[in-house]
Amino acid sequence: MVAPASEARQCHYTACAGSICPPSPVNSPLPPSRPRARQQPVGTVFHLLSLLVALLLPVLAQAQAQSHTIVYPAQDKGYEYPVQLLDLALHKSGSSFTLKPHDTPMLQGRALKLLAKGQELRVVWSMTSTEREAELLPIRIPIDKGLLGWRVFLVHESQAQRFAHVNTLQDLAAFEAGQGHDWPDTEILRANELPVQAVPGFQNLFPMLEKGRFDYFPRSILEVWGEQQQHADRHLVVEPRVVLHYPTAYYYFVNKADTALAQALERGLRAALKDGSFDALFNKTYGEAIQRARLNQRTRLELRNPLLPARTPLDQKELWLNL
Repeated sequence: MVAPASEARQCHYTACAGSICPPSPVNSPLPPSRPRARQQPVGTVFHLLSLLVALLLPVLAQAQAQSHTIVYPAQDKGYEYPVQLLDLALHKSGSSFTLKPHDTPMLQGRALKLLAKGQELRVVWSMTSTEREAELLPIRIPIDKGLLGWRVFLVHESQAQRFAHVNTLQDLAAFEAGQGHDWPDTEILRANELPVQAVPGFQNLFPMLEKGRFDYFPRSILEVWGEQQQHADRHLVVEPRVVLHYPTAYYYFVNKADTALAQALERGLRAALKDGSFDALFNKTYGEAIQRARLNQRTRLELRNPLLPARTPLDQKELWLNL
């Protein structure tokens, strides 16, 4: 027997235990039912995810390959040592980097600007300076062992005798040197009151010296013999008496944000120093040139280097060649 509506209402209030009771199910219509969300079949979702992964994989693979590719400035023939040492350091670091030369030769100044912007290049090697260490991240292990600061002169054979009486910087100031326009060496020579003609383009210096546009071309003993041989047809010779010396270092530089590469290079270079492979490559490349230069038998003219950064590790004797 069905209770009257009033009784049903009374029972309902009792069940509410004195609280505000919701509308009676007898007198109130049922709430409208909500439409159920349409569920995607599992197979469709899996297909979409697979398609997304397939699209992303080539992009991720390319990004990873780029992060492990070290692009460096293209080098002229005869200047392979920095690349060989770079390869050795990366191998010793235990990192999986691949070296690749840039497609286009460029001046050092442009290479350094691109590196500072994080564009096209991952590493450049250059003589250090306070300005360069402010703009870039140096690996403070001199790849040249300081020998870039020992300079002998490339001169035209007809002019070599003019240097026979050069014994002081004042004597040398009567002659004009030729240097690259964006080289730190240019600033160092000028800071020591030596006249310098700054020339854009490294290869332009040799024909200009041949034609007498300047008197001498100071070159590191690491490079002068090879350059003299390459340009023997220009009648250029190595002046036999004088050597300039200033403290400096030739470093690898990377972009300031590229700390992973900087750490790998330092780790690898120190490992190569420890096991002797650094010195083995250095001596194989330059040992004969060092002996041929006869540095201890030359008139040494000391220059100050106002560009030398305070953090240059001159106290780490194992990094420098002891002449």
